[in-house]
Amino acid sequence: MSSDPQDVVYCTYHPNIPTTLRCARCGKPICSRDAQLTEVGYRCPDCVKQQQAIFYTGTWYDYVIAAIVSLPLAFGAALLLTSINLIWFFIIFLAPLAGGFIAEAVRWAVRRRRSRYLWLVVCGAIVLGALPTLVRPLGLLTVGAGGALLGLLFPLLYLALAVGAAYARLRF
Repeated sequence: MSSDPQDVVYCTYHPNIPTTLRCARCGKPICSRDAQLTEVGYRCPDCVKQQQAIFYTGTWYDYVIAAIVSLPLAFGAALLLTSINLIWFFIIFLAPLAGGFIAEAVRWAVRRRRSRYLWLVVCGAIVLGALPTLVRPLGLLTVGAGGALLGLLFPLLYLALAVGAAYARLRF
């Protein structure tokens, strides 16, 4: 059984690549480089973009709102959790709570609209909010205090756990 040269179909996005694969939604011929596997079959990039446009309902000013809400909360949480001499055991539980609280405050402020990079703005604000707590022990290094490196442990632990919790809450 030989295939007829007239039956050869070429990819919509790469006209020089023959293919037998088609988009499950619109039926366009697509090659394996363009095909994106979904729960209902392979989709072309155009159909995937259309579906994501429905899913992401956020606007550009949601990023501004997220920065305005999350930066002071992140600064306050970092200052509170790292300045009190808590043992590391409590930071393990309180830092994810702080990250989750910041993420939920941002979700409430943007009225639960979904944005593609909202998680990045919030995680960046948490890092910026924690910078003063990271700089304080580094200033002790120039003086020669022996425990300055140990002083970085709590802020870094807080930072990792709070960013991880916010990322997990906002990443869709």
